[in-house]
Amino acid sequence: MKMKVDILASGSSGNCIAVRSENTTVLVDAGIAKTKIEKRLLDVGIRPDSIKAILITHAHADHTKGLPLANKYKIPVFAGRDEWKSIEGVENRWNINAGNEFQIDDFIVKSFRTHHDAYDPVGYTLTDNEGKVSICLDTGRVDDEMIQSMANSDIYIIESNHEPRMVDVSDYPDSVKARILSENGHLSNQQAAAALYKLIQGKGEKIYLTHLSSKNNVPALAEMNVIKALSKKSLKRKIHYEIEVV
Repeated sequence: MKMKVDILASGSSGNCIAVRSENTTVLVDAGIAKTKIEKRLLDVGIRPDSIKAILITHAHADHTKGLPLANKYKIPVFAGRDEWKSIEGVENRWNINAGNEFQIDDFIVKSFRTHHDAYDPVGYTLTDNEGKVSICLDTGRVDDEMIQSMANSDIYIIESNHEPRMVDVSDYPDSVKARILSENGHLSNQQAAAALYKLIQGKGEKIYLTHLSSKNNVPALAEMNVIKALSKKSLKRKIHYEIEVV
């Protein structure tokens, strides 16, 4: 079975991604209620008791709310060592450091440092015999080390959180605007497009744009920025790559 991705939830209300191979299914983040995760897993044909691990990017509630799922099904949970300061009640916990590589059945998992206002945030790459997926959520910038970690993936799941002009004119307090736009905040449409410009080779990669702000973004804008950036490399949608906004 070719590696498959199901975005079970995306956005400020919660994030949860299922990645599966022929024999292994893992979740990246569990940011919606346990019962909702169970239902959405069943909706895409995954039994909750088949989950081999939950990989946490960081400890904010929209990424960890559903972690009671782990205790119910005795699933090991992996997170940056310092992120556990903000996560309680998980029975089977595993510390990782950015750059760690470890195996979960079919998957070789590698973490990489991201830039967000959390203690120890990370992104992940998962590789099996059929391909590689990169997951980059909640980061204020994408640096060269992150690009190197994600390079040569078949699937990219990347945050395209906001349109800066919409943040500027929003009714958010100045402190919130500054947080979103900071280097430890969230990726703009332009930043996501710039990262994908470096990553996409035109070999049929699948792009998922995720974690869009419901107030400060429009799916068409997020998509347009990526398509425009990749057109500068003479790459065309549906010919050289696929893109979906979720």
